[in-house]
Amino acid sequence: MRLLSRPDTTYVERPEDRAALLRLVSLLLQYPDAGLLAARAELGRAVAALPVPQPALEEFMRWFGDRDPMSLARDYVRTFDLRRRSSLYLTYYLHGDTRRRGMALLTLKQRYRVAGLTPPEGELPDFLPVVCEFAALAGPSAGEAPLRQHRKGLELIRTALRDAGSPYALVLDVLCAALPDLSEAERLAVADLALAGPPAEEVGLAPYGPPLNEMEVRP
Repeated sequence: MRLLSRPDTTYVERPEDRAALLRLVSLLLQYPDAGLLAARAELGRAVAALPVPQPALEEFMRWFGDRDPMSLARDYVRTFDLRRRSSLYLTYYLHGDTRRRGMALLTLKQRYRVAGLTPPEGELPDFLPVVCEFAALAGPSAGEAPLRQHRKGLELIRTALRDAGSPYALVLDVLCAALPDLSEAERLAVADLALAGPPAEEVGLAPYGPPLNEMEVRP
């Protein structure tokens, strides 16, 4: 796997601008249900109104806005639910299905609660749209810490989406451009992770989150 260079997008400095950008990323990485589809025109206007232009998001919205609902739903499930390399559950890349992942999920949930936020029911706290929404609400320092912690996992997702030719890579381009770039050592670690996969623990642990190779298709 060949790693990508830094995304060609504009770095966003002001906290309020970063919050607006992260909210949009959070929404665009969610399953395209009826509510999200009904908001496509509004989302397109929000992207166009960002204080710092984001051509990658504008390009994504042109694709997203023109697709029929069934095609979008199939693309989403195929891209994020059925491929391990582009799962949106961040702790999987760092810990695999091990006991350490269980502790990481608990720590993340506690981080949300300390900030006065309640994780959504029925969703794991490491789901990338949830992590991005937390970053938008809690601010660049504490709020974006989980994104920085899982920067290598984000890069693996971005590269996998590029390899698959998915338009969702444009959204990950924007997110990764808003975060510190990878060091050379981190790039090597991403390459190793792509080859070897996350850690595994064979005994005594039920997987956290839906199994990625026997996923129940969303309605």
